[in-house]
Amino acid sequence: MDISTDERLLTREEAAAILGVRPQTLAVWASAQRYDLPFIKVGRCVRYRMRDLQAFIDRRTVGQAGG
Repeated sequence: MDISTDERLLTREEAAAILGVRPQTLAVWASAQRYDLPFIKVGRCVRYRMRDLQAFIDRRTVGQAGG
C-alpha cells in the first residue's frame, strides 16, 4: 500500500512541529474545540492528516493588503 504524502497520518508531535506549536497546545485545541483542525483517533492515539494541516494553515494565512 502506497499512501500519498497528504494522506499520511502524523503524530501529534509531528503535527505540532509543522505548525510551530507544542503538542500540548494541539491537545488543548482538540479538547476545547478551539479551532477547526480535524484529527483522527486510533485507539488512544491521535493522528493528523498532512492535507488537513495544510488546509488549516491556508485558512489562517493573511494576505498583504494593498498592492
